[in-house]
Amino acid sequence: MSDGPDARAAADAHPARLSTTPLPSTDRLPPPWPGEQVAVRGGEVFVRRTPWTGPVDGAAAGAPRERALYVHGLGGASTNWTDLAALLAVRFDGWALDLPGFGRSRPPARTSYSVRGHVAAVVDVLERVVAEPGEAAGRPVHLLGNSLGGLVSLFVAASRPDLVATLTLVSPAMPVRRVPGAFSRLLLLLLLPGIPALAERRLSGVTPEQQVRGMVQVCFGDPRRVPRARLDQALEEMRERAGQPWATRALTRSMRGLITSYLRVGPRNAWRLARSLRPPTLVVWGDRDRLVDPALGPRLAAAVPDARLQVLEGVGHVAMLEAPEPMARAVLALAEDAAAAALHDPAHAS
Repeated sequence: MSDGPDARAAADAHPARLSTTPLPSTDRLPPPWPGEQVAVRGGEVFVRRTPWTGPVDGAAAGAPRERALYVHGLGGASTNWTDLAALLAVRFDGWALDLPGFGRSRPPARTSYSVRGHVAAVVDVLERVVAEPGEAAGRPVHLLGNSLGGLVSLFVAASRPDLVATLTLVSPAMPVRRVPGAFSRLLLLLLLPGIPALAERRLSGVTPEQQVRGMVQVCFGDPRRVPRARLDQALEEMRERAGQPWATRALTRSMRGLITSYLRVGPRNAWRLARSLRPPTLVVWGDRDRLVDPALGPRLAAAVPDARLQVLEGVGHVAMLEAPEPMARAVLALAEDAAAAALHDPAHAS
């Protein structure tokens, strides 16, 4: 086993450097950041804004001020990034969108939940963020995505590298050759006519309380780490979502779109695109991820040119929720090193 492909990938992966930049205290949990509806192709999406704070010691003069966009995973929302965005505000003005049909975003006009559709929405928001007046206007944006949002972000960075300063992929939903048998059959069923509608009816019978409990058990490496305040917020958010007539359809159809993307072969396959990525890239994975095999982390980091890898012990599928501080330090180091490289090599500057 020691000379297998996973072991070789782990050996090839560059470990993530951690920034020593002072971070804000995490004693008090920030509430969800405010937001607004933003126009994209086919409709609008809800985007939350985390304002730049500068260094925690107050010496803001000359401090870097860049921009970041956060993309949540399947069944998630922009609020998944609340804690991480607060930490990264020492360097970034942050934007976090609700993908079409999730959070407070209405479904797309054509009711299509393909990965391509989500990519288009993210590109539209990125272009808006780049064009926003103020410091860092016109510069590429640091793009971070989790799970489905990680896969979407990979496609965005591959197709529009001009918009992306750095790329952070948190347990991205990369195509796999083998998944557990029962899970595989369930996913393939979603491709059959009529099955998604049946899944929607069954999901609509699950209470918000049951959904939150299930999410915590499946997504977190150690559910005991979830603060009570975050559970209460998640329940409030799930109850709000239960009142949206499109909520279960967005979930099942996005899952179907994800699986359809897995069947894509040729140059648009996600693994092939990973090998062509140009932005500096950080791959983050929890070693207790129950949804996407942690063994994919070293493999992906080895596939992306000069990528770095952060494996978080005891953490599950949503590292930005479960381990925001160590992840923030890896993201900041990526941005610091990218800025230093641009200074030394103007060809890499925006």
